[in-house]
Amino acid sequence: MAGPTAATAPAGSIRAAIDLRDYPAASAFSRAYASNFDAVSPLFAGNPADPSAWRAAIRRATAVPRDREALTRVLLAQLERRDAPAEARAAAARLADPDAVTVVTGQQAGIFGGPLYTLLKAVTAVRLAAQLSAEHGAPVVPIFWADGEDHDWQEIRSTTVIDADGRPVEVAFPAFDGAGDRRSGDILLDGRIGETIDALSRALPATPFTEDVRSTLARCYAEGRSVAEGYARFIEHLLGRHGLVVFESADPAAKPLAAEILAGELRHPGRSSALATAAGERARALGFAPQVTPVEGAAALFHLTPAREAIRVPFDGEALAAEALAHPERFSPNVLLRPIVQDWMFPNVAYIAGPGELAYHGQLEDIYKTFHVPRPLIYPRATASIMDAASLRFLARQEIPFGSLARPDEAALNDLLRARLPGDASAAVDAAAATMRERWAAIASAMPLVDPTLEAAAHASLSRVEHELEHLQWKIVRAMKRRDATLRRQFGHAQTLAFPGGAPQERVLGLVYFVNQYGPALIDTLVAELPTEMGRHWVVSL
Repeated sequence: MAGPTAATAPAGSIRAAIDLRDYPAASAFSRAYASNFDAVSPLFAGNPADPSAWRAAIRRATAVPRDREALTRVLLAQLERRDAPAEARAAAARLADPDAVTVVTGQQAGIFGGPLYTLLKAVTAVRLAAQLSAEHGAPVVPIFWADGEDHDWQEIRSTTVIDADGRPVEVAFPAFDGAGDRRSGDILLDGRIGETIDALSRALPATPFTEDVRSTLARCYAEGRSVAEGYARFIEHLLGRHGLVVFESADPAAKPLAAEILAGELRHPGRSSALATAAGERARALGFAPQVTPVEGAAALFHLTPAREAIRVPFDGEALAAEALAHPERFSPNVLLRPIVQDWMFPNVAYIAGPGELAYHGQLEDIYKTFHVPRPLIYPRATASIMDAASLRFLARQEIPFGSLARPDEAALNDLLRARLPGDASAAVDAAAATMRERWAAIASAMPLVDPTLEAAAHASLSRVEHELEHLQWKIVRAMKRRDATLRRQFGHAQTLAFPGGAPQERVLGLVYFVNQYGPALIDTLVAELPTEMGRHWVVSL
């Protein structure tokens, strides 16, 4: 792809479609999953590109008896407590229908909604649920699993935005009581949350939406609420009106729904870990390194005491299993067991996964079978970059490939400036280099007639002269950078927006930055237009 304007079939806000095989930030596993599913098919329940796989997934999800009444009761109680939009409540109520199924996605409770990819996951779930409902005639409810079970504080404590001067700025939560030891669902916001929201407001560029963003965050992240609840409220504020049902996984009232799974894990110490390890070796045999390396003998859940403690052998499995049945709120699933718990509770046909999740789901087949839980299809979340119109015009005008911005230096800018060298200067340098090589080749070929040892010296002298010419060309480019400050500024802005620090925008910049830039139109546009097609990275502009 020569540049963003070279996309195939752009429409509306979608300005380009980049094949994942050409997108530098895509993982090898993601590329294979989307473009060569046969290479990974032994690790999954079906190919989401095959319509028959969806029909089979719907049959599996609806064939298993579930306590739908208890599930909807828990969901509706959460929604009522958060005063969720009517559309979300209506969607949750549809789960009482025995023919209803779900599309689930989720993310740990990152500060102010987490990175942009959180929003892309949620939008993919909403769009895919609508598509499946239309194609298969079944009620399909999109669920967002707001994961309050994690305790990786460093992972969730900060977000990055771009300030009015075009610089990335990090905004972080203070270390609330229990940070790093307890689940985000147990960490309560104190009076310092107002200071953090103020710091974010100062870092964000002023737009017509800034004050609304500030007041919304103040409502969602109120003192006395947990970090996870604030997160759930913000995601719900953004997408609840589009029928997304946000589920708080740390809710004690929800834990009895998963008690049998928790107890089953404890009765068989280390079984899930061993199964995942074996599956990881099968993935390795297919050419992919395992995403998860479980601790041998460890249970795939944590004991809340109230700190979140790993359960490792030796332990009394029967005693802990009895405790899990009586007090399931004292246990928390880890990365291996969370999908099993999720798909035991929900009649799920698809999980919307990021690249890392996609890979570790390939290690779960035998764990699903062991617990007799129907396995859903795994659908890659949409991957996208949201660019402003000025940046896209600049890239198109200068014919700069979008992917070249991924390098955390000015290599692409240097190439551009070299191409823009004045004809006389560029021709003179090139001619000098060509003449030097020609003359030195003649000298080097004559040297053995005089003294065979001098040939190497002649080649060394040529290398020094070529180095000096390259240094001269670098000085010319540097002079052009000083002269063409506007070009450098435009390049820097596009690069910082697309790949801040050399990493993809969707993994670095907080979704709150884009909400501040574009307001409600951002959500409505993505829900209406973001493609669900696999194997593409989308360049979006509002």
